[in-house]
Parts: sequence; C-alpha cells; structure tokens
Amino acid sequence: MVFWVFGYGSLVWNPGFEYDEKVIGYIKDYRRVFDVACIDHRGTPEHPARTCSLEYQKGAICWGAAYSVRGGPEREKLAMEYLERRECEYDLKTLVNFYKEGDFSESEPSLTGVIVFTSTPDKESNKYYLGPAPLEDMARQIATAFGPCGNNRDYLFLLEKAMFDIDHEDDYVIELANEVRKVLGTGGNGILKEKKLAGPPHLPLKSHIPALQLHLLPEAIAMDS
Repeated sequence: MVFWVFGYGSLVWNPGFEYDEKVIGYIKDYRRVFDVACIDHRGTPEHPARTCSLEYQKGAICWGAAYSVRGGPEREKLAMEYLERRECEYDLKTLVNFYKEGDFSESEPSLTGVIVFTSTPDKESNKYYLGPAPLEDMARQIATAFGPCGNNRDYLFLLEKAMFDIDHEDDYVIELANEVRKVLGTGGNGILKEKKLAGPPHLPLKSHIPALQLHLLPEAIAMDS
C-alpha cells in the first residue's frame, strides 16, 4: 500500500516529512486562490496571513508535486499526523486524480486517490476562510503580515520561485507577487521567462524575482502552511 499526497503550496518546496518519491505533475479542475487565513505560522489572529488553497474551476489545471510514503501503516500514520498538524487551517481532505508531467494529453490519470488538503469556502462554517478580495488589498495584506515562522510575502515569493523551478509558473501567483513588490516599492530585474505550454495559447506574465529576497526556509519553518 502506498500513501500519496499532492502539494500545491509550501509542500512543493518544503515537504517537511520523510517521503520515498516526489513526482511533478498536475490535478484537473482546480486552481490556486489565496483565500485561507494563516494565524500561527506567517500571520497572527490580529493580522492573518493569506495562504493558498484550491478552488474548483472546470477545465483548470494546478501544477505541483505528489509525494509517496511507503513502508507500512506506521510510516503513513506519522506522515499524516505531521501533515494534519501543519495543515491545521485546511479542514478538508479531498481525493483527486494526479497526472504526471508528460501526460497532458492522456485521458487516464497516472495516480488515483491522491490526498490533497483544501479549505471549505464558507466563512460561517470555516473560521479560516477569508474569501476573495481585490488584488491590491490582498497584496497589502501579504506585504505586511508576519508570524512566528516568517513573513507572508516570503511564502508567496518562495511559491513563485518553486513553480519557476519546476518549469510550470502560475500566472496568478506571478501577478500577485508583482503586486506585492509594488506595495514594497521593490522591483528588480528578476527572472524573465516565456514558455510554450501544452493547451490553449496565452501570453505568459513576466516573473520578477529579486535574488536577494529569496531565502531557503530555516529548519524552524518545517510546519509552514
């Protein structure tokens, strides 16, 4: 028996648990949104950070990384206990189909029953759900929020870099990150990259990633959302 979990946020660059295999790929009909409040890692109850969750959107794809844990029930239990502590603001575990890189045109998934942590999009039943907001408002919140594990903007910039590193940048992440840089008054030459992706043609956004703003997460941030 193999345990698989899909990461689309900080799990992409900082899984934080022992795993046997990491596979780059995507899930269908979901897109990233920054609608979840983080009050104990990169924010506080008074000034919550915004971290990403998934929103259902027919026809969308979300790239990330799937991790497997083998070795029996005990190893799976340890990994799940860690993930449940880490992803405490995410109240749902959804089982999804996962498609490996290179399987874009395939109708059959590479993996089924892959676990992904998501958040109920309802403010009444889910206290961590912030809901959507104008891009400028989210950028101001992300630019200023910080908590015990660091500031909110580094979470966003590290996600931007992680998606660049796996060669599947997310236009929404780039747009939000560039808006945060406007709030901070920083720009930099960054990384300019245009890629041809399978699927409908589009004009890729330009990613401006200042080299000095990106740092590896310290060991203390292993519980980051």
